Amino acid sequence: MPELPEVEAVCRKLRRDVLGASIVQLRVERESVARPQSPALLETEAAGRRIEGVERRGKNILLHLSGERVLHVHLRMTGNLYVVPDVRFRPALARLWMELEGGRGLIFEDSRVLGKVHVHRVSDLDGVLRDVGVEPLSAAFTLEYFRGMAKKSGQPAKIFLMDQRRVAGLGNIYAAEALFRAGVNPRKAMRRVTAAKIARLYEVIGEVLREAMDSAAAAYEEPGRFVEGESFPCAVYDREGEPCLTCGRAIKRIAQGGRSTYYCPGCQR
Repeated sequence: MPELPEVEAVCRKLRRDVLGASIVQLRVERESVARPQSPALLETEAAGRRIEGVERRGKNILLHLSGERVLHVHLRMTGNLYVVPDVRFRPALARLWMELEGGRGLIFEDSRVLGKVHVHRVSDLDGVLRDVGVEPLSAAFTLEYFRGMAKKSGQPAKIFLMDQRRVAGLGNIYAAEALFRAGVNPRKAMRRVTAAKIARLYEVIGEVLREAMDSAAAAYEEPGRFVEGESFPCAVYDREGEPCLTCGRAIKRIAQGGRSTYYCPGCQR
């Protein structure tokens, strides 16, 4: 699943390519993309509106339209959202597409058909995104906030970081990398992590995400398939059995929350 850096890379491209563009028409090719809304609702509500803003909240993409409407896009596992020069030559895996003024196309492509696109009124957004937590690169994400949440949680550190109600947008790869840099064992209950390590973890979350945002923006400059962490130099993720770059011990993999967690048993205690 694309994480915060990859979703931000999509948003950066969209801000450059579609701000101010008018939507001539929207077409839903797979009904499940819009469910539980109807394709007709999306098609009717989007047509004739101008794209006035592109916002990211966690892993959610929000296309703000004229008339106080918002297209809410979640890429899920394999989704991508990008512009093509001519909508007539849209790809076969386009599950939803928009014809923009001038003939360009804004394409929602999704090979596994798990992504979602919905339309909402601006006034309804807070309710729609009520389970999206604090942005880890925002002013609201303070050490005091992070420490307070950590000390109340018995969740394993990796699961805690991936809980979107606590930290928005942090996913499997970058949670593992942040825990490695902070020296925190992914299985350790957050409330048992020392104050010093909590402070270090807070710092490296920002470091990892900023580095990953830059690498993702470069990797996804052209339309193509999303691979999270594609150009990010991972120290532990997907390196099971390989030597740790710091201590030389073999990287281990365990299952947590239905996902693979990679860590160094020497550096993360």
